[in-house]
Amino acid sequence: MSEDSTGPQSASAISLQLLRTPPGKERADAARNRAAVLQAAAGLFAEHGVAGVSMDQVAAAAGVGKGTIFRRFGDKAGLAVALLDSRERELQEAILHGPPPLGPEADPEARLTAFASAYLDYLLEHLELVRMSETAAPGARYRIGAYRFWHRHVSILLNGSPDPDYAAHAFLAALAAEQVSAVLPELGEARLRAGLARLARSTAGQHSGLAGDPDGERDAQRRRDQERPER
Repeated sequence: MSEDSTGPQSASAISLQLLRTPPGKERADAARNRAAVLQAAAGLFAEHGVAGVSMDQVAAAAGVGKGTIFRRFGDKAGLAVALLDSRERELQEAILHGPPPLGPEADPEARLTAFASAYLDYLLEHLELVRMSETAAPGARYRIGAYRFWHRHVSILLNGSPDPDYAAHAFLAALAAEQVSAVLPELGEARLRAGLARLARSTAGQHSGLAGDPDGERDAQRRRDQERPER
């Protein structure tokens, strides 16, 4: 069985597998320093908030030089990405190999709804860190490797859309950390969850006739060709 059985079954699932965040390979001493830095950062961020912690504080708590942190992580946004890495891999693994409805063997609507809920769990637990990683520079969110995985997964689920790539970007916009940070105080978590579930069902439902059909994109292209006016 393919890693992601919803959507095209040839290149799509393979590309999703390849987009998964790979575990790092490093020397033993580098791995120890990395673990010490991440443990120190996680503790300080939990106690003082991300904005209230400096790289100097992280270096002191980890027992390494500040230069070591900058060489390894670049800046605090890079440190945030590294802290999120293991949690992202857990979610990616559940999407590829976990039980339905998040994993394979469920219909696209159920999988998209489950993904929205699971991603929101992850996001709310690490909201400050995700927001920092996504807003460190203009367009930073779309250059993060994990975003490319989420986007590919959603585009496979929305395979029946006339433009699955655009539809996936539009759906994921509702899960941007900046967006969630802005609306959460006004709406509250319960309304946010309910709204995202409705959005997932309606988005997938619009294309339920073709989503999950390996030939769906070819059929959609055939319809577009038929609708194109003759010159």
